[in-house]
Parts: sequence; structure tokens; C-alpha cells
Amino acid sequence: MKLHTKILIGLLAGAAAGVVSRAPGAGWLANALIAIEPVGTIFVNLIMMVVVPLVVGSLFVAMASLGNARKLATLGGRTLGFFLATTMTGAVIGMSVALVVGPGAGLDPAIRDALAAQFESNASRAAAAANSAPGIVQLLLSMVPQNPFGAAARMELLPLVVCIVIFGAAATQIAEPRRQVLVGFFQGLNDICMVIIAWVMKLAPYAVFALIGTTVARFGTDLLRHLVVYCLVVAVGLSLQVCVLMLLLKVLARVKVIDFYRGVAKALLVAFSTSSSSATLPVSIEVAEKNLGVPDEVAGFVLPLGTTLNLNGAAVYKGATAVFIAHVYGLALGPAGYLTIIVSATLAAVTGVGVPGSSLVTTLIVLNAIGLGSHAVSGIALVLGVDRLLDMLRTTVNVMSSLTCAAYIARREKSDSRLRTPESGLYRWEEVIR
Repeated sequence: MKLHTKILIGLLAGAAAGVVSRAPGAGWLANALIAIEPVGTIFVNLIMMVVVPLVVGSLFVAMASLGNARKLATLGGRTLGFFLATTMTGAVIGMSVALVVGPGAGLDPAIRDALAAQFESNASRAAAAANSAPGIVQLLLSMVPQNPFGAAARMELLPLVVCIVIFGAAATQIAEPRRQVLVGFFQGLNDICMVIIAWVMKLAPYAVFALIGTTVARFGTDLLRHLVVYCLVVAVGLSLQVCVLMLLLKVLARVKVIDFYRGVAKALLVAFSTSSSSATLPVSIEVAEKNLGVPDEVAGFVLPLGTTLNLNGAAVYKGATAVFIAHVYGLALGPAGYLTIIVSATLAAVTGVGVPGSSLVTTLIVLNAIGLGSHAVSGIALVLGVDRLLDMLRTTVNVMSSLTCAAYIARREKSDSRLRTPESGLYRWEEVIR
């Protein structure tokens, strides 16, 4: 049985166990699921342990292998262009679906206030973080770390990526023998990380069972009953964004959608289970290189960058959430409001970098931008109860988008060391142009 099949079984079994644990008299099962939560936590920690060395190794090798700054500029421009275009598309889709369906209009104020009161303290903390969120100048300054080791210790991936890009670009300018020594060292580091990932992934089915089972046991479906239309709007928006990505796979990457999903299923399941693009990064790089045949210099550049900057799913979520909360509190949105939602939700991909709880913080920024004022914090509290479940969906879309971008960039680059097979639309590792 393939690993991604085992992970899927673990996910479904965990969800089923979580639902059963909410039944009367099944408190013992809920306690058992919560007791095994450390299994999932250990799994996530083991993957996170590999993230920094993998980013350093894979990105340095990618940069040093590009050969010149012009190629770097082309690769970076295409990647950032893809991220920006698809993220803005996500914001438009999320807002549009919410406008068509109209969730939140007519919600009983008593139910609204009761739901918001349950998570008021958490929302207030998010509001405090939003008030202290860095401005554009501070953000630009934070992207260039004074101490790259400190950035690595704090898991601040964007400044770490900037540092590695600079060092990797500089490596292309030194003598070939010395450059090859450096590339060999970091390639070895990258290979070690892949071995560790293979070991850790054997724990994945059991960890996924624990993570999903604990989540459902704790949160249940009570809140979903009251917010079901809103949740469905977000889910439909994310599904439409997936359709856009599938179209891009076909048109830009020229990859068969079924082949793509077979190749990346393991990464998508890990993303859904952990709700963390960073924790999924090692698995994303593994499946991109081994299953999709994306050249290592492309995967090593695109995917770490996508982890910090490519938030397609989050843009869909923010667009839909802004409309929902505006409807709940009776705020009329005109053309200016729609444009504000699109722009602010798109820029949230950058605004939230390095900010703890960035999803809630950047959503608050969108709500403040459209003029919700004092209702912004209450609005966040209203949806906070289902945020964990929706986070699983939007993280999966984020990871899928980054993998789609990697496949697209791989095709554009057409590395001379790989051969593309027309019958599958994928790159083959085994065949090398001599």
C-alpha cells in the first residue's frame, strides 16, 4: 500500500473517531484521542527540525547552480509573478462567492454575539498583534537579517531565504573548483534531509490520525451548525481556486492533472493534517523532485519562497470572511470596498510574514481597511471557532499552488539535464540528455 493511501486512511479514521468521541457517553474516547496528541506533535516537530537545514541546502544549491544573475532574475520574476497573479485571483474568487451567496445577512444578533463571546479573548490578542504589525519600511528592513542564524533559530524563513539567495548568487562569481566544493557540501546536507524525511514519513499515518482525531474531538461540529453557510462559501471559493490551479497546470505547465495529484498527494495530505506550509515544505520538495521530476534548482528556489509568500488559500479565505462579517454587521460594500478587499487580501501574503498568528492578524487588517472599526475584533471572534478547520483547507490550497508554480517554472526553464516526456507531461529523472 502506498504511503499517501495510508495517510488518507489515517485521516479518515481520525475524523471518524473524533466524531464518535463527541457522542454522549464517549468521553473516554475523546480523552484517549487527546492523550495521543503528542504523537502528532512529535511528527510535526520532526518535520520542522528538517525545515531550516533543507531550506539552506536546497536553496543554496539552486542558487549556485543557476550560473548567473540574469537567470536568477528571470526565475525570480516568473515565480513572484505567478504568486501575485494567483493570490489576487484567490481574493477575487473568495469575495465574489460570498457576494453571490450572501452569508451573514440576517443572522440573529443574539446568536452572533453569543458565538463571538466564546472567543473574545483570543480575538483581542489578535487585535493587539495587528496593532503592532510591522509597516512596509519595517517589513523591508526585517527581510535582510543582521544575524541569519538568529533568523533560522526563530524559524523566520523569509529573511533566511533572502540571506541564502545573496550568498548563493555570490557563489556563482567565485572560481569553479571552490564553488563545486560548496555545492557538494550543501547538496550532501540536502540529501541527508531527504533521508530523514523518508524516516519521519513512516510515522505519518499514525500522526495524522492523532492530529485529526484530536481536532475533531475538541472542536466538534457545534459551531459549524451556526456558521455552515459561511464555511461552505469558503470551501466553494477554495474549490474554485483549485479549478484555476488545475487550468494553469494544463495550460502553463502542460501536466496532466491526474498525474500531478498522484505525485503530490502525500504533500497535500500532510498540509491538510498539519495546517502548516512550513511543516509541509520538506515533503513538498521531496514529491516535486522525485514524483514530478522538477529540477532540484527549481524546487529548491520556488517552494521555500512559496512557503512565505504564496498564500492563495488565505486570500480566498480573507475575501470571503470580509464580506461575511460586513453582512453580519450591516456594512454596505460598494465598488471601493470591493477593491479594498482585493488589494488588502492580496498584500496580506507579505504583511503577515513574521507576525505570530498571521492569519487572524492579516484578516483583521482587511476588516479595518473596509471600515468595520470596533466590529472588526468581534467579527474575528465570530469565525475563530471554525478557523482551525478552515485553516486545514486553505493550507492545502497554498501548498498546491506552490507545487503548481514549481511545475510551471520547471517547464519554462527546461533544464538541459532533464528530458520531458510528452506522454505523461512530466519530467523524468532517469533520462539525461547526453
